[in-house]
Amino acid sequence: MTSVLRAHPAHRSRPPHRRAAALLAALAATALALLPTAPAQAAPGGAPGATAAATTAPAGGFDQQILFKASREQGYFCFRIPAVVESAQGTLLAFAEGRRHDCGDAGDIDLVLKRSTDGGRTWGPLQVVNRGGGDTHGNPAPVVDRRTGRIVLAETYNKGRTDGLSCDVPCDRTPHLQYSDDDGASWSAPRDLTPAIRPPQWNSWYATGPLHGIQLTHGRHRGRLVVGINSESYAGNRVTANHAALVHSDDGGTTWKVGALDSWPVAADGTFRQKPSEMALLERSDGSVYVNGREQDGTDLGHRTAAVSRDGGASFSAPFRALPDLYTPMVQGSALLLPHSSAAGGRSRTLLAAPADPDRRRTMTIRTSWDEGRTWEGVERGARVTTDWSGYSDLVALSPEVTGLMYEGGAADARDEIRFARFTEAWLGPRRGPDPTTRDTARGARPALVLGGPRGTDGRFGRALSFDGTDGAVRLPFRPSLPLGARDFTCSLWFRYNATTGEQPLLWMGGVGTRSPQVEVEGDPAHGRLVGRLTAVDGAAPAATAQAVTHGAYNDGGWHHLALRRTGGRLLLTVDGGETTVVPDVPGSVSRGSVFGVHLGQKPDGRAQFTGALDEVRVYGRALGDAELAALRTENAAAPGPLVLGLPLDRVRGAGR
Repeated sequence: MTSVLRAHPAHRSRPPHRRAAALLAALAATALALLPTAPAQAAPGGAPGATAAATTAPAGGFDQQILFKASREQGYFCFRIPAVVESAQGTLLAFAEGRRHDCGDAGDIDLVLKRSTDGGRTWGPLQVVNRGGGDTHGNPAPVVDRRTGRIVLAETYNKGRTDGLSCDVPCDRTPHLQYSDDDGASWSAPRDLTPAIRPPQWNSWYATGPLHGIQLTHGRHRGRLVVGINSESYAGNRVTANHAALVHSDDGGTTWKVGALDSWPVAADGTFRQKPSEMALLERSDGSVYVNGREQDGTDLGHRTAAVSRDGGASFSAPFRALPDLYTPMVQGSALLLPHSSAAGGRSRTLLAAPADPDRRRTMTIRTSWDEGRTWEGVERGARVTTDWSGYSDLVALSPEVTGLMYEGGAADARDEIRFARFTEAWLGPRRGPDPTTRDTARGARPALVLGGPRGTDGRFGRALSFDGTDGAVRLPFRPSLPLGARDFTCSLWFRYNATTGEQPLLWMGGVGTRSPQVEVEGDPAHGRLVGRLTAVDGAAPAATAQAVTHGAYNDGGWHHLALRRTGGRLLLTVDGGETTVVPDVPGSVSRGSVFGVHLGQKPDGRAQFTGALDEVRVYGRALGDAELAALRTENAAAPGPLVLGLPLDRVRGAGR
């Protein structure tokens, strides 16, 4: 299944009144040369049109407040789906879905708004922008035309339900648009955009945003408004394709076209490679449009996916590419290129806000890219906003010094409330130097990263690494040769520990959670055992798990050898060449769909750390025989490949080690 990448042909939209269109075109032409490249700064005072208050940094570099919460607003069960923009006059407009009777996605839902004229320090009362009247009016995607000051709001409708369930498949959803010419105080009547931006074959799911759109500030398309959408096609009683697209307007939101389009076919068994959706957009310094989207349930590795348009959103330069090692759960995330970055020494700083747990929506974290989204720093370098449950978000630049984050969060559920946080670049922290590394002897492998506190110690063969149980880990940079897929394999390592409680992760390859494909080996001293486990996915069937356990935890402080082998429909866990547990294997791939990481001494979600030492960690892309395993254990002999990874852990380079 390959992506179908093209620029979508223009679709007819309803012609505007000629006189109004001519006037708007004239205004756009005269204002185009004056289009700012960053939010306009204004006089102090906090009145409409003033943003100087936002430049006052929050105490300690960070503060936050509850913006929407059902217990504070009459008539609503919960609030979800945040989106925020700053108007040309400096007013912040924070949009959300006000869900009236339940927190389901397809109930009676209003589009609501709160406004701030002092940079997000205080907020006005709730306004209803678009009343659902029993139906779902949601997916806010606002964008500001800075030539005219008009605030354009794209949104999506579907028939509402009263049972709390999701929309039926196929789900008939239609795009609409409203606008405000008075800084968000009042809004036009909604206008149906279906003829312009929902082709007939996109006849199932359809969604605008949800996230703010952008206005281009560079090149021949300067002034263009761009919004992300995603949709599905339905035929023969099934979904047949996923579509990710950019829609754009060159006349301030009066007419719209479908531009960049990437389509991914869905096989008859329901599997597909990608479903890019809920896309965050930003304009890079070279004028290209960077798109970072949610990826859900595709066979490609990763929960995030990205693409670039180099022609103003008219086409994608290449299909979306999944990002296996950008750790998030399946959730919408937000991105922002900071206006300028003092801490970057003149280099741009790009932010991604999303929960950091690869499995569950919690631990909202802000991560940095120093090359405008081409690469991202690891989650351990991110700035943690909260350890609470957290979900959807949107970012907005309040000033060159202060950034705003609107996000779903809660102590018990990510849908408890919507919060607004303000933070400074100093709170994010400066750019850090490279991490220490240790060599990986596999062909073509880059060195593995040594994170936190592992230290050298005497090993079973030469030197080894000791982990302190707090933040120590070794993580391998992603490369395509690491995922094991559906093939046989052997994991071999030496370990030493004496912990009596907690999870003790030794080696982890893949995702995390009960439904994510993975291979893991860990100590479970509280239950007196070692555990070797794999979770695999076969076709469209649910994930299945095979688990082998020992009769002891081997936590006596001495060195022990462990091998986990997948071969011939069996999973074998062997310790010290003696005790071997054999269980039936489960079919399928151990590296598909989810995020993918290789960790020593740590779970990918960072919620368990190993206390002990590891040495001579190897993974082969085949099952070693008993004689080969014995030679490896007794002589540290190298077995014929393919060697997926080889970590002697005998030396750490960098950072003074």
